[in-house]
Amino acid sequence: MSWIDTGVVAFKTVILLLGSAITYIAYKAYRQTGDAAMRLLAIGFGVVTLGALLAGIAHQLVSVSLEAGVLINSGLVATGFAVIVYSLYLERE
Repeated sequence: MSWIDTGVVAFKTVILLLGSAITYIAYKAYRQTGDAAMRLLAIGFGVVTLGALLAGIAHQLVSVSLEAGVLINSGLVATGFAVIVYSLYLERE
């Protein structure tokens, strides 16, 4: 494992931990308030976090190329951010 692979694994782990914490806090806020925007916010951050997890698993365990892993990550991050933007838009209405 090269130093780049080690760095990617380390950063993906940090992203997974922080993203999971944000997702949990947003979900907890949704459970307390019942606000649909908070539910969507939790889903959006969950999708972003899932992107980091799946890309890391695909690259490290399934031997998918780094480029394909980046593509998986980018697609899920873009989808998650779209959900987050929509949740923030709902909050303004």
